[in-house]
Amino acid sequence: MSRTTERGSVSIEVAVLAPAFIALMVLAGVAGRSAVAAEAIDAAAHDAARAASISRNPTDAREQARNAAQQQLDWRGLSCSGAPILRFSGRVGNNDTGFDNAYHSALGQNATVTVTVECLVSFRDLRLNAVPGMPSENRIQASFTSPLDRYRSRP
Repeated sequence: MSRTTERGSVSIEVAVLAPAFIALMVLAGVAGRSAVAAEAIDAAAHDAARAASISRNPTDAREQARNAAQQQLDWRGLSCSGAPILRFSGRVGNNDTGFDNAYHSALGQNATVTVTVECLVSFRDLRLNAVPGMPSENRIQASFTSPLDRYRSRP
């Protein structure tokens, strides 16, 4: 074989492989952003549940939980598409009850509060039209449960 028959083969290989390489880099960026977001949302749920559990009443608990979650997300540099969604639930003994009912449980009874933080993470800046079916955003959520002090006064 002479050298002239192989001329331009590198250009063709680069032209064929470059889009696949770029798509792989974009997918790695999406996976990385999802992992970082999941960790930040998990930490926000933990902080929100803890802030709620040390509050004296359900109204203050919701406010403190929202503030704690937002501070954690801000500190980690995660901005959700829209405000993060927080859902609250409570448990008294072995029974699921409402969030408010956990704060009104009898003195000495086990009660817990659970906060779920949900965030819509955007990939619009990473989106590549060459990757068909790639999502432009991902909904990530995490929950954390924290006990209420059994022997503190209830409202």
